[in-house]
Amino acid sequence: MEPEVIAKTRVSNKKTAGKLLIIVVAMFGFGYALVPLYDVVCQVLGIGRFADIESGKYDPKAQEQLVKDMAANKDLTRNVTVEFITVLNGGMKWEFKALQKEVVVHPGVMSTVDFYAKNLTGRDVIAQAVPRILPGNATKYFTKIECFCFTQQIFKKGEARNMPLRFMVSPALPKSINTITLSYTFFDTQPVALK
Repeated sequence: MEPEVIAKTRVSNKKTAGKLLIIVVAMFGFGYALVPLYDVVCQVLGIGRFADIESGKYDPKAQEQLVKDMAANKDLTRNVTVEFITVLNGGMKWEFKALQKEVVVHPGVMSTVDFYAKNLTGRDVIAQAVPRILPGNATKYFTKIECFCFTQQIFKKGEARNMPLRFMVSPALPKSINTITLSYTFFDTQPVALK
């Protein structure tokens, strides 16, 4: 090769290496930024408590006090519609539904809704429900007191059962929000051999 071509190739290689280095640094920075971004997304999607339980940060006494405070300030003059949507992840062979499509509640009053699940996979399964609340700004005003989504659910082959959700809508819910949609996606986490 001619010296001029070799020199141009070296310059071109240095530019490419520089661009690749910038991309690697940017990807590392993006990966580092995902940790706080993940926390924000969990909070917006209403899965903060599940993450708190998993990490050991959940404080049952603080939860109990929050429920007492909401009940003390209940608003019987206001109605809020809570809708329930159930989704099965990736063609999962299950039956999964809310036994009520929606309920009308008063902020500060505890409500209970049952969900039904049946394992149709032909094997024992560990499943997990992941919640999402819409609109996102309603998340901090919707408190799940008891929920099947807090823990993994073990279902034997063919097993069916009702799973309760006890919740309360905060009296501090902005007046502009009249409907809250709670969506659960049910995941088959892994097969399990149960005796």
